[in-house]
Amino acid sequence: MAQRPIPAPTPSPETEAFWQAAAEGRFTLRRCTACRQTHWYPRAVCPFCQGETAWETASGEGVIYSYTVMRRAPEPYALAYVTLAEGPTMITNIVDCDFDTLRIGQPVRLAWVATQDGPPVPCFTPIPPAA
Repeated sequence: MAQRPIPAPTPSPETEAFWQAAAEGRFTLRRCTACRQTHWYPRAVCPFCQGETAWETASGEGVIYSYTVMRRAPEPYALAYVTLAEGPTMITNIVDCDFDTLRIGQPVRLAWVATQDGPPVPCFTPIPPAA
């Protein structure tokens, strides 16, 4: 199945370090130095307590919270809310799988997907069940 082209992100001053890490194959999140909560989308001020935040390397694992499959698109794709192991939930694409096998609660892992002239974007792929 062909994958739809993904446009390159437009980094802002708050997200530039995230996209630099992505270009190096590292998945990072912001964690508050005061309340210790991790959040997504990256921002310099904690959305929970307005404290300072710092970059941390993330595991790249999570579970599907909810999803939908866009079958009428020229190249069908799946959008999902993925709850990361670190706590935040992010909207992303599910890639490299049979969309008919996706399930809520299914474990997923990070899969970087190339963009058109920019850093890769974080997507996720299902983790196969242990044999």
